[in-house]
Amino acid sequence: MSKLTNQLAAAEAGEVARGIRLLLARPLLTAEADPAGFDLVRRRHPTIARWFDYACGWSLLVEPRRGYARLAKVRAGVDGSRPARRTRSGRAAFDRRRYVLLCVVSAELLSMPVTTIGLLADRVVRATATDRALPSFAPVDRRERMAFVDVLKLLESYGVVRAVDGATDAYVESAEAKVLYRVDTTLLMRLPTAPVGASRLAVPPEEVPARFGELLAGLTREPRYGAAPEPAAGGPEEEVRTETAVTAAQRNLRLRHSVLRRLFDEPVLYRDDLSEEELAYVTSPSGRQLLLRMVGQAGFLLEERAEGFLLVDPEAVATDQRFPDDSSTARVAALLLLEPLCAAPAGMLPEQLRAFGTELLRRFPGWAKAYRSEEGAERLMRDAVRVLRHAGLLREAGDRVVARPAAFRYRVADPAGGGVDEERGGERARPDETAADGTWPGPTQKGDTA
Repeated sequence: MSKLTNQLAAAEAGEVARGIRLLLARPLLTAEADPAGFDLVRRRHPTIARWFDYACGWSLLVEPRRGYARLAKVRAGVDGSRPARRTRSGRAAFDRRRYVLLCVVSAELLSMPVTTIGLLADRVVRATATDRALPSFAPVDRRERMAFVDVLKLLESYGVVRAVDGATDAYVESAEAKVLYRVDTTLLMRLPTAPVGASRLAVPPEEVPARFGELLAGLTREPRYGAAPEPAAGGPEEEVRTETAVTAAQRNLRLRHSVLRRLFDEPVLYRDDLSEEELAYVTSPSGRQLLLRMVGQAGFLLEERAEGFLLVDPEAVATDQRFPDDSSTARVAALLLLEPLCAAPAGMLPEQLRAFGTELLRRFPGWAKAYRSEEGAERLMRDAVRVLRHAGLLREAGDRVVARPAAFRYRVADPAGGGVDEERGGERARPDETAADGTWPGPTQKGDTA
């Protein structure tokens, strides 16, 4: 190949890798939110779509005229670590009421390409009043209007509804507020990504509570992997026949997708969290070769240790939540918590966490003003633990929290080498030097690679 051909191939590979990472961070990518990113995905759509289908079994739909790309990310199990969040300050997670309203509002919007906030609220009132399983929507209650507005603001952030006249927030103060919306019903239908539609699992309403787990599993079951093994009434012989209904190709496809989905979607993938089949697949010569190829094509660096795998994005394109990060008090507290947590092999008890939180608030009197209450230290530690759990850096064992191996990669350090910033409660973390045996280093093996 000529030098120019090589350069063009390298440029295309770089764009494909960036497009993959953009979609991993934002499965719904719109031209309005990221014009350059959407244009890149639009141009490299076929190659990117083939990568996602082969590596993870996820489908990619790009609508150039409507200005969005939708990656249908599917997980084998239910994951509650990334809930829908309110778009207001604080970004609190959706509660049960808001999820109910999200479902009802979405159902009503499907037949309304243009509507007003008042007409939509009236339809939600009627829909909830006629369904015995749903609590009625009461727009006279300010709290109900706030929940309703949170749902609409979320749909606005997705581009499903667009306020062409008026502001959605005005409805919080008055149910008489006037807001006109244009609805993208096609995009609304693209939001659910379950392999099986809920309508195909319809059961009598009175049976839903007792069969909820079964119904939830039914939504995420993917036919491409063959018949799912189920308890057989006919004994062991029946079970064997159920297992053999899955071909070797289907089994390998399921293993490839299950491992790579978790690798590309979770902060850390520990070997202990893999099944025996998954671990055997990823450590086999062919599985390892496939892993390295997929990681390289996506533009990641693979950090592999005896305990597991971690992907590093040099440009942080694929990162939706960073760690370490000083963007919130809880994240700074989480970083500071790592030191005592890593120094306690048996983990920390609630009273030890509370004592550490109290000490932090005492040491940094001008910091964490939102936690200066009677239960502030406990709330601070609870939020910090949640940050570390979502980052894959700790696990809960009974009433204790225990550091996971990747937690030893970080330590608090001042950029100038002068220690922790007493005003901010910590400045940043630096990845530690890796151990010679390929394990994540322990507390006594810390080194500075910055």
